[in-house]
Amino acid sequence: MQKLLVELKNAPRDTSLVPCSASPALNREETLSVRSRVLANNIPEENQRLPAGGLKATTPVYVLNQDSSPLMPCKPAKARHLLKEKRAKVVRSVPFTIQLLWSCESNTQPITLGIDTGYSNIGFSAVTGQRELISGEAKLRADVSKKLAERQIYRRGRRNKLWYREPRFLNRKKGEGWLAPSTQHKLDSHLKLIAQIKQLLPIAKVVVEVAAFDTQKMQNPKIKSIEYQQGELQGYEVREYLLQKWERKCAYCGKTNIPLEVEHIVPSSRGGSNRVSNLTISCTKCNLKKGSQTAEEFGYPNIQKQAQRSLTAIAFMNIVRWQLVNKLLCGWTYGYITKHNRIKLGLEKSHVNDAFVIASGVKQGRSEPYGLTQTRRNNRSVQTNRKGFKPSVRRERYKLQPHDLVKYKGLLCRVKGVFSYGKWVRIVTKMGEVISTNIKNVEMLKYGKGIQWE
Repeated sequence: MQKLLVELKNAPRDTSLVPCSASPALNREETLSVRSRVLANNIPEENQRLPAGGLKATTPVYVLNQDSSPLMPCKPAKARHLLKEKRAKVVRSVPFTIQLLWSCESNTQPITLGIDTGYSNIGFSAVTGQRELISGEAKLRADVSKKLAERQIYRRGRRNKLWYREPRFLNRKKGEGWLAPSTQHKLDSHLKLIAQIKQLLPIAKVVVEVAAFDTQKMQNPKIKSIEYQQGELQGYEVREYLLQKWERKCAYCGKTNIPLEVEHIVPSSRGGSNRVSNLTISCTKCNLKKGSQTAEEFGYPNIQKQAQRSLTAIAFMNIVRWQLVNKLLCGWTYGYITKHNRIKLGLEKSHVNDAFVIASGVKQGRSEPYGLTQTRRNNRSVQTNRKGFKPSVRRERYKLQPHDLVKYKGLLCRVKGVFSYGKWVRIVTKMGEVISTNIKNVEMLKYGKGIQWE
């Protein structure tokens, strides 16, 4: 509860109704005449403009010019007037975007877009000198590699049934700049998200976080070019690799914020090698304790199993981040700088807050973050329920697809799937209720493919 400071009389009728402190003067029956009083500091949290890390401000309405070029966003009240006077039209509901019906002067402010790249999640934040205009976190698909392997199995099985096929030995060369399909998907997802944000706001500068830190530049600020591959830090990356792989904690006791040292999982005296897969980090106490016990007593098999875990996500993102910088020709920063500034501002660890700091956010008013999800655009499932036909990949695309947003009896629902050859649809309400109905009873509102804003 907030402490009551002063009292204002003759408050406007449209004042926000919010709970106030339990004042005895306001709880007496004979003081019902004071019900129209409003306390000066009794303001709803959503209307307060606090510095970074505090409560979120009202999300603005995004504005497009007549030629679809982005303009600076406006307040919801102004957007209502423009729509009421039919000087604008709604082009998107989430995030709410309007388009002007006349050509307006494009006087914009410098906007910086910060991107916190990630293997599974992407954080973004667009900031001006006064406030944060948009922010959110996008959750990427995690089944791309699995689907690619599944497609390979189908293709191989289909090609093995051919009696003859011309050899293809001369067209196997990969072009310049080729990336693995799963890595290319991550890169394309980042580019598509940035392109969508640029359609909403006139972004002047993009900053991407490319790595956790530049270890060699910390030791030698003047290092450049081939010097990164030489010098006294040539073996230092092994320790940094292990620290990141074991999450900077002792592999045996799990303690953090203590001195750690590199050691062999299987000691050299027992035939252990110097490969990275046989190295880990531990505190001095556990390292000494391990030397006096056998492998079975100390649980070496469990540690060896963890040591086989690869840093696939980190390796992928190291490729994607620099590819992103090269394609966008944008600025970049390092994670240790982001972490330092985030702690200095007192913000919690999150992709949205990291993106806010990357965009040089300091004390600007924050916006309510969006949640984005990425869904599959097409279902290549094998259809086996057709009588008299061999199993084959479904070619027909029905009117409604999974994740589409529809309206059913005034309720907003998501499509779970269709059946009866596309004549019936199964939908899910916001309360989780599953309903099956004829496709004629629902109204299509929005396709649910690709990157979806919520």
